[in-house]
Amino acid sequence: MSVARITEISAASPRSFEDAVANGVERASQTLKNVTGAWVADQKVVVEDGKISSFRVRLKVTFVLTD
Repeated sequence: MSVARITEISAASPRSFEDAVANGVERASQTLKNVTGAWVADQKVVVEDGKISSFRVRLKVTFVLTD
């Protein structure tokens, strides 16, 4: 039987929400071992001068604990 932990991170991209999610998962995988999934808890945009300057997501990342 395995035990998993969930941690929350935020990530951003100037291109899209999808890119922000990919950036977050990639970065989390560099630090956390056994990442098995993630879901978007929240998303928002930053607006500067009437235009979107950044796409931001709050992710909940699941990883399996090892012995």
